[in-house]
Amino acid sequence: MLFRFPASTRFWVVSALLSIVALAGCALAPSVQIQPPAPSTIRADMPRANSIDVEHSQAFAHWVDEFRTSARAAGILDATLQIALDDVRFIPRVIELDQAQPEFTRPVWVYLDNAHSIQRIARGQDKLLQLRPLVEPVAARYGIPAEVLVAIWGMESNYGSFVGDIPTIDALATLGFEGRREQWARSELLAALKILQNGDIDRAQMIGSWAGAMGQTQFLPSNFLAYAVDADGDGRRDIWNSLADVMASTANFLASSGWRDGQPWGFEVRLPAGFDYARANPEVRQLSAQWTDEGVQSMDGAPLPALTDSSILLAAGARGPAFLVGPNFRAILRYNNSTSYALAVALLAQRFAEGPAVQTPWPRDLQLLSRSQLLALQTALNERGFDSGTPDGMMGPATQRGVRRYQLSLGLPADGYPTLDLLQRLQ
Repeated sequence: MLFRFPASTRFWVVSALLSIVALAGCALAPSVQIQPPAPSTIRADMPRANSIDVEHSQAFAHWVDEFRTSARAAGILDATLQIALDDVRFIPRVIELDQAQPEFTRPVWVYLDNAHSIQRIARGQDKLLQLRPLVEPVAARYGIPAEVLVAIWGMESNYGSFVGDIPTIDALATLGFEGRREQWARSELLAALKILQNGDIDRAQMIGSWAGAMGQTQFLPSNFLAYAVDADGDGRRDIWNSLADVMASTANFLASSGWRDGQPWGFEVRLPAGFDYARANPEVRQLSAQWTDEGVQSMDGAPLPALTDSSILLAAGARGPAFLVGPNFRAILRYNNSTSYALAVALLAQRFAEGPAVQTPWPRDLQLLSRSQLLALQTALNERGFDSGTPDGMMGPATQRGVRRYQLSLGLPADGYPTLDLLQRLQ
């Protein structure tokens, strides 16, 4: 009898499968029905592995069947469902990558070192020169600088050289079945089926990252439905093969996400002595002229460029560089909600335009907390009365507020940056 496992049980089954199957040296077959190893490869100590193989296969197949029913009710045709789901497969590697995203697991300076290699900067400048006839009309139409469009393209697919190699349908089905973000994955999988049904791309070409992001600028299926553009007029929105569609779709996304034409994304600044680091908070927004009145200065001493709704960003705490960022930085964050990513795009575009690199040294001696350490920090903060939300091992606004309150209680700069020293104090 087939039955549905709850999310927590599915995660245990997946984790057990990954470890036991790795020991057994067997591989998952590319279909819903995952086959056990051939008899000649079965060792005497493997009956538990076979049992979990079968159990996992049945559970995944049942999840797919249930999703098929809900997708049909949402208007997906049987022909589309057959093409998309008849050979769908579970991909263990997707789960591993989901738990090790570099923009959330590396210090910001390491992430930027990799993102801003000499080769990537030089190649991006070359691409800008080569593609100006294509990119500049798009930039003018949507009000997005060409440098920003090429920077996102460079970050997401190394200028179109690698769009990913994981079938989007399989990746999203894997994430949905695993259960940690099931509702999100189900929604994105349904959007992917709508893309197939619309005829924009076929299943074999719908490839991308482990997270379900697709094409040369890595749109999630829901964002594709909302923002993708058929710029070359061929009747399909093709962000895999049409560079015109890639650039127009990316520009449309940013323009629809609040980009303000004529404003910079932000810039590096110097903070005055005695600055209240609690004001380095994305919720504290004001005109750049008001920050000037508080003693915030540009790096070269020139007047701060005009920015509306701007806030101070400390990506590495009080010891690292400070940036004044505005609405356009937040538009990049909507593309990928990672401060490291948004800084990488903004600063890469700045380098394309012969602008400066970051001038203030990064505090490279600081140790970034691991996910388990951050989970311990959140738990300890909550136990001490400094509410940091539900402990999940991920840094978010609630955790930052809890860290700030704890820092204030100790008389430390309230920059909201979690450090190993803070964790040790709490413990």
